[in-house]
Amino acid sequence: MQCVVITGASSGIGLATAKTFQQAGWRIINISRGACPLDGIINITADLAHPTTITTISTSLLDNLEDCTTLSLIHNAARLDHDTVQGVDPQALRQTYEINLIAPAALNRVLLPAMSTGSSILYVGSTLGEKAVPGSFSYVTSKHASIGMMRATCQDLAGSGIHTACINPGFTDTEMLRDHIPANVMSEIAQMSAFGRLIDPAEIAATLLFAAQNPVLNGSVLNANLGQIER
Repeated sequence: MQCVVITGASSGIGLATAKTFQQAGWRIINISRGACPLDGIINITADLAHPTTITTISTSLLDNLEDCTTLSLIHNAARLDHDTVQGVDPQALRQTYEINLIAPAALNRVLLPAMSTGSSILYVGSTLGEKAVPGSFSYVTSKHASIGMMRATCQDLAGSGIHTACINPGFTDTEMLRDHIPANVMSEIAQMSAFGRLIDPAEIAATLLFAAQNPVLNGSVLNANLGQIER
């Protein structure tokens, strides 16, 4: 049985990823505050912003993986705030790091003993992991770190048969983007790709499935952004 653990599969890219992997015959385990609305999903309720969450859910998580032959762990959950270097709130920054960085590291530690050859750890990053825009200080900083975490994962797991990659979506039509970008400028944002549209979450999900199935991508940063236009 092929199994995938996805953080934040209740909406957006995570939900699309759960659907894509489920259609491909994988068992889906979702870790998020809200349940994934798809039938047949194993939901583990957890607030990844809380420092003890991964320890609390670890037994339940591992119990659902006992008969898995290969496992893909997809770090998808993320927090995106409007903040700047001048005004960032330290406590809010800690919360962002808990979700975007510390929870992935803690999940890696818990699940690596359950991973065999052919398994994978995939990070959902952002094109903002290699550049920056104003007004997203904590998110940009954490997504740069996600790429570093993936690269360190690759080096530490050399010879294990477990591969890793960081998929960096561009502007994707999700609730998180619509909460962050005013509705009256969304059409302008869509024009920032070479295709003149937003990315569908299903396109990122398909990229993640491909990455899970192809260890040749080990250590890769994949910019899945429709060819983002620089201005």
